[in-house]
Amino acid sequence: MHKQKSFSIKELCEIAGIARSAYYKWTNRKVSMNEKFNEVLLSLIQESYEEINGILGYRQMTIKLNRENDFHVNPKRIYRLMCILNLKSVCRRKRKTYKKSTPETVADNILNRDFYADKFGEKWLTDVTEMKYGIGKKAYLSAILDLSDKSIVSFVIGHSNNNNLVFQTFDIARREYPQATPIFHSDRGFQYTSKTFKKKLEEANMIQSMSRVSRCIDNGPMEAFWGMLKSEMYYLKKFNSYEELEAAIIEYIDYYNNRRYQKRLNSMTPLEYREYLLKSVA
Repeated sequence: MHKQKSFSIKELCEIAGIARSAYYKWTNRKVSMNEKFNEVLLSLIQESYEEINGILGYRQMTIKLNRENDFHVNPKRIYRLMCILNLKSVCRRKRKTYKKSTPETVADNILNRDFYADKFGEKWLTDVTEMKYGIGKKAYLSAILDLSDKSIVSFVIGHSNNNNLVFQTFDIARREYPQATPIFHSDRGFQYTSKTFKKKLEEANMIQSMSRVSRCIDNGPMEAFWGMLKSEMYYLKKFNSYEELEAAIIEYIDYYNNRRYQKRLNSMTPLEYREYLLKSVA
């Protein structure tokens, strides 16, 4: 207004309620290094947020920026900058429902919530989860998770929650990792309590372990993975076909194993952490 309409600086400062000295100090100030870095971070945050469809909260955003740019940024700083951009994770969670089944065979809870493993193939968890697509149609995802690196060892998507779904998942894992003889932990779903599945485990020299009745926390890391997958992928859009849902699941598990950094894995991806463990042993 001063430049364009020749208004008095003094009068403009009085209207704005600021001292003239403060105005002149502001006009002559230099942008600090900290402010310049914040501008860089704001741009990277916006780019990363849009890159993965808004699923990153400030914690995951901090890990991603630090890993990919060799930064050492505090999560609180990323939180403040995301607030400035009005960005927050679009994820939300839904509770899982459970169905009772009559078991043929039952195993003790050998794992006993000891979710630590220092080498791949020592402890595996498994479960099946349900997802919907179209108008009331259902698909089922069976997966096996390794407790050392939190990777998804194998997975199968199907139209029915049946024995074949679980057996295929197990057969793929055994074919890919024939030397692995882990404690194999599951809930008491009908597939896992069948005599056929018990025989498969015995032939593979694996020790069967099962959660106690109504104790989903006994299979906690597997449940946590389902929650992560659904909040970061499944709940974010409506799937019109089985093929669309299948493609999204495959894409997400690839992202999770190869590109999703985890703080509990020293800010590595699951497969990176597996390599790290192998080198540590060597």
